[in-house]
Amino acid sequence: MRERQIVADLVSGQSLPKMFKVRQKFPGDSIPPEEIPTIISNLLSEEKFSSQIRPGMRIAITAGSRGIANVALTTKCIADFVKKRGAHPFIVPAMGSHGGATAQGQREILEGYGITEEYTGCPIVSSMETKKIGQTEDGRDVYIDRHAAEADGIILGCRIKPHTSFRGPYESGMMKMMAIGLGKQYGAEICHEDGFKNMAKNVPMFGKAVIQHAPVLFAVPTIENAYDATYRILAVNADEIEEKEPELLKDAAAHMAGILVDSCDVLIVDKIGKNFSGDGMDPNITGTFCTPYATGGIDAQRVCVLDLSDETHGNGIGLGYSSATTKRVFQKLDLASMYPNAITCTVLGGVRIPIIMESDREAIQVCVKTCNEIDKDNPRIVRIPNSLHIEHIMLSEAYYKEAENHPYMEIESEPEYMPFDEDGNLWQ
Repeated sequence: MRERQIVADLVSGQSLPKMFKVRQKFPGDSIPPEEIPTIISNLLSEEKFSSQIRPGMRIAITAGSRGIANVALTTKCIADFVKKRGAHPFIVPAMGSHGGATAQGQREILEGYGITEEYTGCPIVSSMETKKIGQTEDGRDVYIDRHAAEADGIILGCRIKPHTSFRGPYESGMMKMMAIGLGKQYGAEICHEDGFKNMAKNVPMFGKAVIQHAPVLFAVPTIENAYDATYRILAVNADEIEEKEPELLKDAAAHMAGILVDSCDVLIVDKIGKNFSGDGMDPNITGTFCTPYATGGIDAQRVCVLDLSDETHGNGIGLGYSSATTKRVFQKLDLASMYPNAITCTVLGGVRIPIIMESDREAIQVCVKTCNEIDKDNPRIVRIPNSLHIEHIMLSEAYYKEAENHPYMEIESEPEYMPFDEDGNLWQ
């Protein structure tokens, strides 16, 4: 207890600035959810897609671990179309080693997103069993989910988005869903063992091998806008994926959100979690990249993480790229969920534990206090709810004039001190 008080005393004198709320304005084209069933039905009714689904076929539909807009609805719509054609759909978790690399853990992730057997009207077949289906062009074995490999057809449900750890013509999307998602822990480990330096080469190499050796029919990828809403839905035949995905990735990158100030002294992230990003917090937003093979996001001297999302089930991967966190986060961590993901992708930095402070206020204070060469009486602080929803963010008073004159920012409140309760925690 005495040691705890010594730490508290070291930061207690650090004042914190007033903060004000701003709305960041991005291009907002989106598809209303009520229109999604008709869009998917019309896309898949095209002869080149519908003709591939015949009565009696068993069709595997992939679903990943990301918090994708309308993911339960789009998965259900694909399953409904398959059933309409007289075939038998089932859903396969395609998420590499996520969910603690267990079948139950992966099922629970899908159910957390609303992808349940009751809602989708078809079974979820969750297993970590894999089957060798062939080899890559350089002679490496390729494994995918056994149930998908033995199905009569595979439909890829996925999202296209810039990756958090590497750059290339194929990042997060159809190729990665095949190469790593369907590969389960074993296949994902094989693809990752060369490191992220070679991921831009390995993802399409393994993806093309899956197309060649597994019964992949087509994909139904989505692209989101800056507000985490579905902006575009497509159907892409298996033999079109290699050609079409790079242009779709460029479209996805053009519609990503960002923090509209270039740098800060301290970035506060209210919550991190796998439902927001595979890295807990998307470094394309927060600048907290785990490898030197990708860059972007805000330039922050310190990053403070206050909490974990419920949907991440204790998986605090990404926490290791923060400077400080809270006792609340530490108590929620499920190391058995975190570590398989880190070991499989061969990057251990994200599961390190930063300095742990008793409360939100102390975690923020220690970040400000330990910054170098800043105005500690008027620090530049940015606060976001998470890395996925950044339309409404908080800025410290040091940014007020910049925000007033910014063409894509709207000030929504006057500067006020952060509302800490008697325990030093923010009112969420």
